[in-house]
Amino acid sequence: MNLGTRYSPEQIEKKWYERWVEKGYFAPKGSGIPFVIVIPPPNITGRIHMGHALNITLQDILARYKRMRGFDTLWVPGEDHAGIATQNAVERYLESQGKSREQLGREKFIEIVWEWAKKYRKEIRQQIETLGASVDWSRERFTLDDGLSKAVRKVFVDLYNRGLIYRGKYMVNWCPRCQTVLSDEEVEHIEESAKLYYVKYPFSGSNEYIVIATTRPETMLGDVAVAVNPEDERYKNISGKTVVLPLMNREIPIITDSYVDPEFGTGAVKITPAHDPNDFDIAKRHSLQFIEIFDNEAKINENGGKYAGLDRYQARKAVLEDLEKAGFLLKVENINHAVGHCYRCNSVIEPRIMDQWFVSMKSLSKRPIEAVENEEIRFVPERWKKVYLHWMYNIRDWCISRQLWWGHRVPVWYCKNCNETIVSEIDIEECPKCGSKSIEQDEDVLDTWFSSALWPFSTLGWPEKTEDLEKYYPTSVLVTGFDIIFFWVARMIIMGYQFMQKKPFTDVYIHQLIRDKHGRKMSKSLGNGIDPIDMSEKYGTDPVRFTLAIFAAQGSDIKLDERYFDTYRKFANKIWNAARFVLINLDNYKPQPLNELSLADRWILSKLQKVISAVSDAIEKYEFNIAARSLYEFFWNEFCDWYIESSKLVLNSEKKAITQNVLVKVLDTSLRLLHPFMPFLSEELWQNLPVHGESIVISDWPEVDVTLINEEAEKNFEKLVQIIRGIRNVKAEMNIPLKRNTKVYIYGETLCKEESSYIEHLSGAQISYVKEKPACCATAFVSENQHVYVDVAGLNLQSEIKRLMKNIEKLQKEREWQLKKLSDDKFLSNAPEEAISEARQKLSEIEDRLKILNQILGDLM
Repeated sequence: MNLGTRYSPEQIEKKWYERWVEKGYFAPKGSGIPFVIVIPPPNITGRIHMGHALNITLQDILARYKRMRGFDTLWVPGEDHAGIATQNAVERYLESQGKSREQLGREKFIEIVWEWAKKYRKEIRQQIETLGASVDWSRERFTLDDGLSKAVRKVFVDLYNRGLIYRGKYMVNWCPRCQTVLSDEEVEHIEESAKLYYVKYPFSGSNEYIVIATTRPETMLGDVAVAVNPEDERYKNISGKTVVLPLMNREIPIITDSYVDPEFGTGAVKITPAHDPNDFDIAKRHSLQFIEIFDNEAKINENGGKYAGLDRYQARKAVLEDLEKAGFLLKVENINHAVGHCYRCNSVIEPRIMDQWFVSMKSLSKRPIEAVENEEIRFVPERWKKVYLHWMYNIRDWCISRQLWWGHRVPVWYCKNCNETIVSEIDIEECPKCGSKSIEQDEDVLDTWFSSALWPFSTLGWPEKTEDLEKYYPTSVLVTGFDIIFFWVARMIIMGYQFMQKKPFTDVYIHQLIRDKHGRKMSKSLGNGIDPIDMSEKYGTDPVRFTLAIFAAQGSDIKLDERYFDTYRKFANKIWNAARFVLINLDNYKPQPLNELSLADRWILSKLQKVISAVSDAIEKYEFNIAARSLYEFFWNEFCDWYIESSKLVLNSEKKAITQNVLVKVLDTSLRLLHPFMPFLSEELWQNLPVHGESIVISDWPEVDVTLINEEAEKNFEKLVQIIRGIRNVKAEMNIPLKRNTKVYIYGETLCKEESSYIEHLSGAQISYVKEKPACCATAFVSENQHVYVDVAGLNLQSEIKRLMKNIEKLQKEREWQLKKLSDDKFLSNAPEEAISEARQKLSEIEDRLKILNQILGDLM
């Protein structure tokens, strides 16, 4: 045996990962049914966080499980260039060095970002390796590598030639901080406290006025109309009249439009079509002009009169002061409303009209809608299907151009000589129409998600007709978070059907969000983040992975507390020590058929078949928590606590050979079941077992042997377990040491010699049979045909009765307190799920103990 006396993950993890990669175990074997996953590529903006760790762990469970089942398993790794996020990160780094991208120029800036990408891609790879991911590193991809760049250009040109990519002047979301357009999905709407300002707009040539309500008074500088609902009786006679725009002294018309909500504010709204998407639509319907008042930094431009040069918040303050001075500000109300923020830098976005590149999405969405409706593509949990379909039914054109330097540059060139627009897969040096070399490429880059949308097939070599593409597309399952269903999942489905004429994957498993123990989102600002790599170094990777898996229940977020990692570190120790026990007791071991089995042997082998079935079934259904829980309970409770303890009866006897074989079989099978969850620990222990095989990674997944399922053995042994627990409970409550041999009386059905030996060995009992209940005994077990009593005659019964009554009184108070807490609506509404679960578990334990104590007290009274 080459095992140390304690579980030391730092001594085994790197060793085994390097061996697995060196041996090529993670490469597909080329035969069998393909099982393929493409990793959701992490952004090259920093360290992997706990959400990545969950995502990678769940994918690795699937990959290792399928590999062991004989599937031709391929898990493709890679990283995303993450346009906005990476450019922001590099710009912040340059600022710390006293530099800016404008000073450096585009070419030099891109050089620096490539160095950044090289550094962080290497770090991300090391972190993924630390987590034990069985990805095929020989197929690693990057969304800006040559192959993916070629794919991106081909898709752009193809969609453009089909009229599905176009350039136009439309209302878009502008981030003044990032200096780029965002798609609708990249805008996070956050509920905020705000103010609603009521402003008088006087009628032309009159002392009368109409009152409008607005949350953004600074935008009135670009107002072109006031609108009311045509059905609003309050404003029946004012349509067609004009008002004078306060501060700007510009006459603007009053129009009617059914979009206006009569219930909002006064029922009259200002129309600023250059800075509000709804106003933009109204202006087009009514042929109104567009007056833009903000520049790229959200400062007032020359159209804002005396306010030019002020940023939007300074302008708001100045406009309000002037409105109040002039008597136009009627009142102010406090309200809450949703405000759009940049998903990357959290700046408030500014709606603007700009020339941008768009993908026309309506026609592209038809086949992807059908695929999910008819379950050609399946969402797990199923509720995410509705979320996906709702977005797809209401899909809007996708703005794909970004005003960045880092990313796939838009493959469009403009001829300065003849104004020709050239869209090409290859770089253009002269105009194909007039031959002029005076051409320039579009300055914008494509949305990061444009390249990510091609990930399932571009990573396999498309647009080339590669062997990988032929064999491994479509992929099998996508494991991802709900927050990128629109950003990524939907767009991959769209592009898969457009360019491969096939679905990109069969299943979409949507995992949970990881929150802190109080249910808050983890963030740097709150300081509540947990670094998975730090946790791996502190507790070991296998305990971290197992913790994430056992909490990965479908449909609910994970509230994570660091102490959970310590719990499953203890489980890893338990596995290690159990394996040491088995290996220490294998002297003169010889493999042999499992004949002449004891009751305990038959019981554990039957339970083993059921856990094989349960774990396999749960993984197939993406019920990772059920699989992990089944393994935990079987290994700790049934194998360690009961079978290993029972085996000590025979390991020092001439009958030990069969028990040795059962121990090896159960441990071997358990380690293979554990391998997808705890790969390093399982490999280290498996290599020390007397079993055949090069590595547990490529060993066979256990199969159920129905001939070993024995319901009668399970029933009989579990009855013994109840008796033993009953005896132990009485001894514990009466302060009788467990190892002290204590008289135990059985009234009723007689046990066989084997059954008696288990009870005597595991509970410190000396069994006698009686025809009636003896005096001075406490009941340990009661069934229809058998009663078991523990002799307490040697104790000071009066003293014990007082102690029991005192303990019962104390437990009753604890029970009342727990019941009160669990009936408190405030606690149930606000407490973390784990706290509620712990309270219910505590109540159950109290009630179980009260039942035991009351039974003992009743026996002694």
